Amino acid sequence: MYQLEEPKYFYMFAFIAVLLVMYFAVSIWKRKKQKEFADLNLLKKLSPEKSKFKPALKITIVALGLSFLIFALINPKMGTQLKTVKRQGVDIVFALDVSKSMLAEDIAPNRLEKAKQIISKTIDKLGSDRVGIIIYAGSAYPLLPITTDHSAAKMFLQNAGPDMVSSQGTAINEALKLAKTFFDDDTQTNRFLFIISDGEDHEENSGKIAKDIINEGIRTFTIGVGSNKGVPIPIKRKGKFIGYKKDNKDEVVITKLHVETLKEIANNGEGKYLLGNNTTKSIEYIEDLLLKADKKEFETKQFSDYKDQFQWFLGLGLLFLVLDVFLLNKKTKWVQKMNLFNEK
Repeated sequence: MYQLEEPKYFYMFAFIAVLLVMYFAVSIWKRKKQKEFADLNLLKKLSPEKSKFKPALKITIVALGLSFLIFALINPKMGTQLKTVKRQGVDIVFALDVSKSMLAEDIAPNRLEKAKQIISKTIDKLGSDRVGIIIYAGSAYPLLPITTDHSAAKMFLQNAGPDMVSSQGTAINEALKLAKTFFDDDTQTNRFLFIISDGEDHEENSGKIAKDIINEGIRTFTIGVGSNKGVPIPIKRKGKFIGYKKDNKDEVVITKLHVETLKEIANNGEGKYLLGNNTTKSIEYIEDLLLKADKKEFETKQFSDYKDQFQWFLGLGLLFLVLDVFLLNKKTKWVQKMNLFNEK
């Protein structure tokens, strides 16, 4: 396992790219001017010791040397030991509605992005708590199993969208049933399920299922995103607006927030309904809820004893730059005798 201590220095590779472009541009310009000055065969006779291969080799060595020095600045660190660490926390699962109605733009930039923003900022507030993510539309799928790796959770969350689910709709029931088996620790006393949706196209018995999973120690909270005012669902292709979603009668589909559905699920799940349009208030409530919850101690494995590795890259970088100083543009006599590069 490795870590990058200063990844901000990756931008410096752009300077190496500029250096290579300048080298090739100058080489082309030189060749053009040489043709204007004299015949190339005559130039070869005038400078018989000049190597065609050495200049390209030198710029390659310089680029490699600078690359290693940049990696030294970035300082990769290697985890040398896997330890079992005891941590305290609760288990949280987010069930994210990725149906197409979540693309409605009554909440900027749209309902889905607002929902992902709430989840992402909540994850930032978590301490040692474990988190999992479910996505659902016409059916429900596990996006990320319960984990303490919050960075991975945010990475998977970024890619969540309607295209990840084969059928459309809002299968809240399936999401609830999947959540029932999603928590992998039977001894965990505090389990929280947060359903983030506009509540549209809901199925019957959602409240009953939320009440049933209380027996598994899971409290269900719902977060509504959207407005009560109906809005159309935009259709975009490669980021360009091409129209609005229409039904079988060729009429524009209007979608709105169904608060009562979400309130019913939350009430039956011994949780609470939150309006997610105000991101800050939603996150503050969740943070306060988790802070007051009893924490359970559990074990997790993680790499420790990360050691700096910059010295290897620094050494290689300096070695290549020193090598470039001693490497002349003239032909090397013993290499010339071997004629490895067919230099005449």
